[in-house]
Amino acid sequence: MKTKQETTAHLFEINHSLQQALFLAVIILCLFSIISPPIALLLGVLIVNIFGNPFIEFNHKAITFLLQFSVVGLGFGMNATSAVSAGKEGFLLTIVSIFATLIFGFLLGKWLKTEKKTSHLISCGTAICGGSAIAAISPVIKSNENQTSVALGVIFILNSIALFAFPFIGHQLDLSQKDFGLWCAIAIHDTSSVVGAANKYGAEALQVATTVKLARALWIIPISVLTAFLFKNKNTKIKIPYFIGLFILAMLINTYLPSTAVFSAHIVGIAKIGLTITLFLIGATLNFSTLKAVGVKPLLQGVFLWIFIAVLALLSILCLS
Repeated sequence: MKTKQETTAHLFEINHSLQQALFLAVIILCLFSIISPPIALLLGVLIVNIFGNPFIEFNHKAITFLLQFSVVGLGFGMNATSAVSAGKEGFLLTIVSIFATLIFGFLLGKWLKTEKKTSHLISCGTAICGGSAIAAISPVIKSNENQTSVALGVIFILNSIALFAFPFIGHQLDLSQKDFGLWCAIAIHDTSSVVGAANKYGAEALQVATTVKLARALWIIPISVLTAFLFKNKNTKIKIPYFIGLFILAMLINTYLPSTAVFSAHIVGIAKIGLTITLFLIGATLNFSTLKAVGVKPLLQGVFLWIFIAVLALLSILCLS
């Protein structure tokens, strides 16, 4: 007869195998484009809360790599001239929204009495580009693991909601492709959810949203410098999002080398699949323990800040249209 310890080990092995099989099944569905990005994210949330995540230690690295790979791949489906035009239109709104969000986030943090570093990370994640901004800013302010995790938890929770809510609101308000893409880029935190929501809305929305969001991501550099000054950390290394340069290169190749059209469409297709898998993996980080760890004050700050930037950006876009 098996001992109790051997039985427990056997059950754990079966459960682990089941987790791996479920993850593999969803990834196969993503590879064949059977499920959409929002559904992939929802499946990630359901699977991690019911069965767990067997690859939790690799999740963050996989998300980072796949997101960057997918963004670069999407560049092969974009026109540089149209992208520059979209970037110019979103430039002023980008500057105003970034600094308005940072200032309002600081005031909210003071009012709610959110822990200082957590508050700043949430504000930067909302203002610039979600998880990427938090990853870049956290070593600058020397935040601990808990502070960084709480900020990431807030951003990922709200990103998940945005992926479903924004296309619905956009259709209800009858926003044009260009206006929706611009709104996404300004008001949704993470690049993955921006691209996912815009792709669901339409091709033009996708181009505008991706271009403006990546231009916005470059603000990580000056905001990191400003953060180092405010937190009085002089000897800090600032992370530069190099993959944005590869995205620009891909866009230039697609625009000025017509012969690349033979394979460009295939690269874009692969990039969209990569994005769907990325959103599934992001969903697989949102378990109940993450929600509990976030706490009420940081979550309230994230929600209020998100509503502020979403409404401000939408009203500005509607007034300018």
